[in-house]
Amino acid sequence: MVAGDTALTKSQFAAGVPLGRIGRPDEVANVVAFLATEQSSFLLGANLYVDGGENRI
Repeated sequence: MVAGDTALTKSQFAAGVPLGRIGRPDEVANVVAFLATEQSSFLLGANLYVDGGENRI
């Protein structure tokens, strides 16, 4: 990636995400904060994908 192509690369990546955008750091942090609370105490052995619905193969 060339330095000037950053915006283009981000827009191409975002186009492949069903939500149509790249996630913000606070969105990931909110999931981490939830997992650190008592509210997640009944959650066991789960995979939580914080990726805007990224296609997985």
